[in-house]
Amino acid sequence: MRAVVQRVKRANVSVDNKIIGEISHGILLLLGVEGNDEEKDLEYMCDKVPNLRIFEDENGKMNRSLLDVGGSLLVISQFTLLGDARKGRRPSFTEAAQPEKAIPMYTKFISSMKEKNIVTQEGEFGADMQVELVNDGPVTILLDSKKTF
Repeated sequence: MRAVVQRVKRANVSVDNKIIGEISHGILLLLGVEGNDEEKDLEYMCDKVPNLRIFEDENGKMNRSLLDVGGSLLVISQFTLLGDARKGRRPSFTEAAQPEKAIPMYTKFISSMKEKNIVTQEGEFGADMQVELVNDGPVTILLDSKKTF
């Protein structure tokens, strides 16, 4: 799994000009599922995202997690995170999981966040979405369950 974690002051997602998900202080998460992802990849993301210490403490150090600050989470499915643009000029998306695999993993991730009592909003899988955000910091972190950047 691959993710882009953005610390935000606020964010929302719209489909057909209607806001379907909206948060204030928290994380906007773009989440991509790879074709060869397994349960361990899902578990990695379910642990890493809410515990990632990207929020400031009383000393201005990034030392608090989403759980620590009681922040919200907006999760957007994003197969294009698996795009490979190393060859040619058009990215290849062959590494992205097909919907039959991606949807259940995306849904399980969201369920896991809600089970941790995180206020969680979501986009619409496969829809043409417009995402608006105010990136706080800016703080943007790349996560991959298989490798480091």
